[in-house]
Amino acid sequence: MIDADAFARLLCDWCVAVRPGDQVLIGMSPPSFPLVRAIHGAVLERDAWPLVRLAPGALADDFYRNAREVHLDSFAPLELAEARGADAVIGIEAPTNTHALAGVDPALIARAARGRAPVQEARLGLRWCGTLWPTAALAQQAGMSERDYEAFVARALFLDTPDPIGAWRQLGARQAQLVDRVSRAREIRIEADGTDLRLRVDGRTWINSDGRHNMPSGEVFTGPLEDSANGTIRFTIPSSPRGVEVSDVALTFVDGRVVASSAARGEDYLRAALATDPGARFLGELGIGTNAGIDRPTGSILLYEKMAGTVHLALGRSYPETGGTNSSALHWDLICDLRGGGRLTADGQPIAAP
Repeated sequence: MIDADAFARLLCDWCVAVRPGDQVLIGMSPPSFPLVRAIHGAVLERDAWPLVRLAPGALADDFYRNAREVHLDSFAPLELAEARGADAVIGIEAPTNTHALAGVDPALIARAARGRAPVQEARLGLRWCGTLWPTAALAQQAGMSERDYEAFVARALFLDTPDPIGAWRQLGARQAQLVDRVSRAREIRIEADGTDLRLRVDGRTWINSDGRHNMPSGEVFTGPLEDSANGTIRFTIPSSPRGVEVSDVALTFVDGRVVASSAARGEDYLRAALATDPGARFLGELGIGTNAGIDRPTGSILLYEKMAGTVHLALGRSYPETGGTNSSALHWDLICDLRGGGRLTADGQPIAAP
């Protein structure tokens, strides 16, 4: 079993840096209670206020079954006020069914994302961290026993080391060298089976993602120039956004915009996502995974976008700190595996992840 107290210390001291007087929102699902209890105690020990909330995802199936027009196209004003008044937010993914939304019309999911966009933007303005707690459903999705999955997650979090915060600090230092390398580049090229895509990144800021926002993390990322993507990319690692399986996605870009798309499975969701708003057909992020503790896809975007030997692109919203300007209610990371002979280059020179 993962040491919930050690995990809580990592989240409070490294990820969101809880300070005295902070109001910390904790979004949880019932299976994550052991971790929530540990976080609750850790926040109190730091003279701050833990505000535990049932995460919307825990009731998402019921929401879409019963929601009226106002629920799909807007949000509760109190929710926005709470997000604006908080200092930090920790969101914990702990599903009991990873395909709970498989029967929901993807257009409804995209519509609700548009309606809730102001709340999401307010939360992203806080000190925030998204993480997960192992469940039987996640283990089953990964094709692993619960015991093996828990050990896998512990390795990904560096909780299997004597000093997890020190391990994240060391990875951050190694990633800083990669940031220095790619920050001098003008063009990034991704090549693999079915993939040849060029992106420009000159003038953009690369972010060293060392666990401050996502835990686990292990990536460096930026926002590519919005009109620069040209070529085709194939994402061979399946994705499960909001519990909907989407696999073998291929996208073709011309001057930054998706002009052709396909998926072996989940194509309806892909089409609905691309139709979310005008910005959904443009890229908001290019990331390079570096976490060697994540050595296989497990169905969780939070985990496998950080996998060493992969790159990921996000359709939709940019992170403003990168200099990206694309605006969208969508931010969907798709992963391209380069471990089977793919190549990532910066201005023609190979990039080696730390």
